[in-house]
Amino acid sequence: MTQQQIAEAVGLSQPAVAQRLRKLEAQGVITGYVAQVDAHQLGKDITAFIGVTTDHPRYNAGFARKILALPEVLECHRVAGEYSYLLKVKTENTASLDRFITELLRTIPGVSRSYTTLVLASVKETTRIEASQASRRLRVIGRAKEGA
Repeated sequence: MTQQQIAEAVGLSQPAVAQRLRKLEAQGVITGYVAQVDAHQLGKDITAFIGVTTDHPRYNAGFARKILALPEVLECHRVAGEYSYLLKVKTENTASLDRFITELLRTIPGVSRSYTTLVLASVKETTRIEASQASRRLRVIGRAKEGA
């Protein structure tokens, strides 16, 4: 949304919204801005979720460092349950996914197993938090400033 659209939605002026957005950025609530791209148009036709099991928690730090360096990994979450980690990965094709798993992922120290689920179709993919939550936060910051 543009700042003007946000302003209209929350009943503030555009400069007031800009000021509150800067404050949210300074507080670390807004951590960045991204362009949404069509992965298929970039040649990334395969999306997979990979559950990874590690042998011991002592491997967590090293695993995280290695994963951060892999551009195929869009998300990495340390989870409770059947796996130690859950990854969201995008690759060009099944051959590149196979190479990613066998030559990169499974060679990371501590990785003992991986379980791959291929995505056939995505019903919803977003990083967006609903505007009502953001609007509420903007109003709260506005009230706090007015009261200060």
